[in-house]
Amino acid sequence: MEENKMGVMPVNRLIISMSLPIMISMLVQALYNIVDSIFVAKISENALTAVSMAFPIQNLMIAVGVGTAVGVNALLARALGAKDYDRVNRIAENAVFLVGVSYVLFLVIGLFLVESFYRSQTDIEEIVTCGKEYLTICCCLSFGVFTQVMFERLLQATGKTFYTMVTQGVGAIVNIIMDPIMIFGLFGCPKMGVAGAAATVIGQIVAGILSVWLNHAKNHEVKISMKGFRLDVPVIRQIYGIGIPSIIMQAIGSVMVYGMNRILITFTATATAVFGVYFKLQSFVFMPVFGLNNGIIPIIAYNYGAKKRERVMGTIRHSILYAMSIMILGFLVFQVMPAPLLRLFNASETMMSIGVPALRIISISFILAGFCIACGSVFQALGRSVYSMVVSVARQLVVLLPVAYCLALPGNVDLVWWAFPAAELMSLAMTVFFLLRVNRNIISTL
Repeated sequence: MEENKMGVMPVNRLIISMSLPIMISMLVQALYNIVDSIFVAKISENALTAVSMAFPIQNLMIAVGVGTAVGVNALLARALGAKDYDRVNRIAENAVFLVGVSYVLFLVIGLFLVESFYRSQTDIEEIVTCGKEYLTICCCLSFGVFTQVMFERLLQATGKTFYTMVTQGVGAIVNIIMDPIMIFGLFGCPKMGVAGAAATVIGQIVAGILSVWLNHAKNHEVKISMKGFRLDVPVIRQIYGIGIPSIIMQAIGSVMVYGMNRILITFTATATAVFGVYFKLQSFVFMPVFGLNNGIIPIIAYNYGAKKRERVMGTIRHSILYAMSIMILGFLVFQVMPAPLLRLFNASETMMSIGVPALRIISISFILAGFCIACGSVFQALGRSVYSMVVSVARQLVVLLPVAYCLALPGNVDLVWWAFPAAELMSLAMTVFFLLRVNRNIISTL
């Protein structure tokens, strides 16, 4: 077979061609997240709080799906770089099996654990009722998101990122169309309220079906045949050797948000809603950076497998520059226009008084986060996902939550937000240490 473009195309052009479609599609997804919350905010502030409180479980779902897919992506790209096509197909077939396992896990959560999850955070009955309706649907129909994520990563691993832009874009557009129809009961559809906001599963299912078809029709470097499938334990072990640190790293975000919700609810439910709104808004900044990461992981992994040191280093340098540029732009937006951003969510005066300083303070951490996120993708691509996991654990559990708890003790909610810049400073120090170690022990030996 011909050399894949990841081994021959000029690095800067390759990063743009690989990452830009993913970044665009993730921006569309971020737009959907914001639009979804805007519609929910029109129901009531408690409804917005309920959807915000669902984030830990939804994030855990994404962590399992994306983390597993990251392991598949890096392993498959490395096998492509080594021209081991039998191994490529074994990895892909076992990846399909893992999609089913992931779905069963969250089906159980959706059926039995959702109400307990909400009652552990609040005793406001309206929030519990709305949240249970919303999150049960998201969990029980989560097979769409697991299928979409995995098959998109199979396309990314072979450099076909344009098609992932198509699948994510189609899914997000379907969600944006269906949300107001199902929430407010338009065009003869029953008015479903908060439950209608779970229309996100419809877009995920559509995108999942489309990604499967695109792999079959366009991704000729990967041949999937489940006929006579046998579980390959060594492959599964290697997938999760890379993927589990990534899963833990992202799942820690669930623990952090759950803990922050518990801290903020002691002030007012509005503070929790503000935190939820922040997460929706920051996704418009972070999603392009994550899209950039998804594009560079297979590039680095491929050239690592092909032992092309200069291409690995060039990819790292460009990715750090692009990531930091995006985050600085996001910082400026949050500093200059926090009030207009909050008004998108029908913010009350109380929400404005809490939210404006919150957005300005938290966004200080953006400046450092771009570097740390870009380096995290380097660690994953080179089989050192555990470094990313350690940094994430330290940032969100060792520093952020304890500092936030201590800053909440004086009773001033504005102080709590300073935990984010403090945690990012520590993250920067650890990331630099691990990057130097990776360069010395891995990259310099190629």
